[in-house]
Amino acid sequence: MLRRRLLALALILAAAPLRAEPPEPALRVVLGTATPGGGFPAYGAALAAAVREVDPGLTIELRATKGSTENLTLLKAGSLDLALVQGEYAYEALAAQGPESGRLTVVSPVDATPGLFVVPAASPIRDVEGLRGKAVALGTHSSGLTVMGRTVLQGSGLDPERDVRTILLDRAGDGPAMVLDGRADALWGGSVGWPGFRTLATAPGGARFFGPAPGAIPGILALRPSLRRLTVPAGAFPTQAEAIETVGSWSFVVARAGLDDAAVTRLVRAVDRGKAALARQYQQGSESDPRNLAGAVPAAWLHPATAAYLHGIGAAPP
Repeated sequence: MLRRRLLALALILAAAPLRAEPPEPALRVVLGTATPGGGFPAYGAALAAAVREVDPGLTIELRATKGSTENLTLLKAGSLDLALVQGEYAYEALAAQGPESGRLTVVSPVDATPGLFVVPAASPIRDVEGLRGKAVALGTHSSGLTVMGRTVLQGSGLDPERDVRTILLDRAGDGPAMVLDGRADALWGGSVGWPGFRTLATAPGGARFFGPAPGAIPGILALRPSLRRLTVPAGAFPTQAEAIETVGSWSFVVARAGLDDAAVTRLVRAVDRGKAALARQYQQGSESDPRNLAGAVPAAWLHPATAAYLHGIGAAPP
């Protein structure tokens, strides 16, 4: 008798329509990127598409800016909800904050950005010392990559203001064209998926990539706490037969003060769920895993909702 009742109940439940979870309310956040042609706009577009794929109600509105410096200014003014900030600027800004309220916080990682110089394959320049006296497109005026490039030159024994002819760009996308037409002898940039690197790597004749001399790396790392020793694997670029040892730093999605906990939780969850979609559209997209924050920044710099999310998935930083 009991068995027949349980079977009947099971049949009733199986026939009943499943109750769908109510959709989450629409949410829009504004994300500052950088100048056209650089890595941040490419990443921002990929991030917005990946998040929309896993959470259609969550919209990331992209806003072009001058780069990390302006992004920090706009975040402090409350003009952006979120912004992409390169490691050098992020570390300086976050380390300078006190424990009081009204602080900027880290929401999620972007990627570990290995810095490299690139020249046409036919160029006689083969290392950083070969840049002495040459014109080097170092990046835009407000980019953290430009700061990193100056640090690499300085740690390699070259004065960025005297030993090379530094070219600062109005738009990150202008650099490759300057190398191709001869106005610049070399270009500095970061990230394997950086558009400027791809442009030169696929240009007729190809390109050569190099980092600082291995012996210079410890001195470079000592100049900035945000820098890490990184390796670009062989084959990351066409005709690159060997791995390249270099330095780089993590970039982050940074939030303005007071950004709602629920909004950040929803965004971090979408970034976590959307890692595969992001990796399809951005070469280093898999590095945006929120778990990578554990070794990239002090726990005190995290947005409380990000810290809580990491704790919930067993990935809380020490």
